[in-house]
Order: sequence, then structure tokens, then C-alpha cells
Amino acid sequence: MKRNLGLLMITGGLLIAGCGNEAAGVDEPLEVAVIPSQSIGEMQDGLDQLEHELEEALRQEVSVEHYPNYNAVVEAINHHHIDLAYVGPVTYLVARDQSGAKAIVTQSIDGSPYYHSYIKAHIDAPWDSLEELLDDKEQVTFAFGSHSSTSGFTVPGYELMNRGVYTDENDHAFDEVRFTGSHDITAQVLLSQDVDAGAIDSAIYHALVRDGVVDDSQLKTLWESEPLYQYPWIVPAETGDDVIEAFQEAFLAIDHPDILRIFGGADAFVLADVEHYEGIEEAARAMGLLDEPE
Repeated sequence: MKRNLGLLMITGGLLIAGCGNEAAGVDEPLEVAVIPSQSIGEMQDGLDQLEHELEEALRQEVSVEHYPNYNAVVEAINHHHIDLAYVGPVTYLVARDQSGAKAIVTQSIDGSPYYHSYIKAHIDAPWDSLEELLDDKEQVTFAFGSHSSTSGFTVPGYELMNRGVYTDENDHAFDEVRFTGSHDITAQVLLSQDVDAGAIDSAIYHALVRDGVVDDSQLKTLWESEPLYQYPWIVPAETGDDVIEAFQEAFLAIDHPDILRIFGGADAFVLADVEHYEGIEEAARAMGLLDEPE
């Protein structure tokens, strides 16, 4: 359930007929690949509806399929083997640095295109702030999500780095550091008190609460990041403006609840561009996820 919950979706194929690029002459379906963030059965209604609405808007057959991982997405975007990808902010910045990928659309949740990174602990934990937690850091088991997660690793890791308690998973001041692999698993190990504290995406956390998966009364927030712009849809650098506009128009028109639900309970899609992600870039470079500029 990485993005309700944060699923990753990619369209593959060439530039689409009906997007102002009639010369492409595309007869093949627009391939939409998904990295399941939860049970595919729980997402299927939304995916089927998205497939239908994209077909209607773009006037081309669309086929939804699974995609293996985030690294494969970056490679596919870099070599223009896919035309559109839904990724985390850090994954976007990696693709932008490597090949000039562009952010074009994101989602709004509860009227805002921003989210936060939380550091959470169980309600019975003795700390009420990150400062208090770090006073006992040698006894603390800390959980991050995925190494590629913006809010589950990069941003909170940078905060801990700046506080002098974390360099990497082998060099830190905690008793133990774990990577759970996903936000929903982080929530579960916090609830079971298998870890003392953990970093989690605020949008995912609130969606887990809404879905009844997490009892909000059992966890407390020790730290909250500055606002982060939501996960972007990105395109390869060479994508034409007419195709970008067609994609944007298609997503901005979507209001079907089954589609919005699988994007963290979004209320709408909104425009995005590189400027929205500049605040995350410093953290990503410090954490070694981006090459230093020459």
C-alpha cells in the first residue's frame, strides 16, 4: 500500500494518436503498467475505470499491466520506452537528473497538493517529541520505509542526519535501524511496538486511518516535516508539448471516486512542474540519492 495508496502507474508505447501527434500512427494499445501498492483486487475497480477514462479522453485503446519496480521505471523513462509514469518525488528527481524527465501532474488530497513526512511512535511510548526520543536514541529501534521513499526515508533521514544521529543504515546512533519496505508495514510495526519509532507518509497514514487499517488513537506524532509536493506523473524529456497537454487535460478531467481513491483518497488531479520539487532536492543529494552537480 505504498500510495493507496501510492500505486505506481506507467503508460507504455509511443506517442498517442489523438494527442495532436497523428503522424505517429499508433495502432497498438497505450500500455499502463502498475506496481501494486496493495492487493490488486482492492485496486482493480479504480484501475479499470482509469483505463476506461483514459481511452475516452485520449481516443486510444489502453491496457493496464503490472510493472516490476521503481528502478525499472527510471530506466524506461530514461530510454523513452514508456510515455508517462507515476512516481515518488525522489524517483522523479533521479529520472530528471539522469535524462531530463518532466513532472506534469499530481493529485490534491483534502484540497491540498501537499503532504508531510511523519515520525510516529506508539501512544504508550515515553516520548512526546523527536527531541525526547533522541535523548534515548541508544535504546531506540527506528524504522524507515523504502530506500526510494521520499517521506519514508529521504526527508526524515535528512532531518536525523542534520541532528547528528544518522549517516546511513550502518552508521547511526540508534540501537537498531530497519527498513520495512512500505508505509503500511511501518504503521503495523509501530502498532505492534516491534519498533519504537518510524517514518511514514502523512497521506498514506491518513488513508490507512480512513480505511480502518490503523487506529489513530494508538499512535502519536513526534515530528512533522515541512510541506512536500505530492507524487508526480512524469514524462520523458523529449515528450512534445501537445502530448503533455493531452495527458494533463485527461487527468484534470477525472473525478471518478474509484480512481481518486487509489491515489491516497485524492479529490482531484492538479498540475505539477519541477519548481514544486526543489525543496526535496537538497535532502536527496545529501542522502546520496542524486549525484552532486558538476
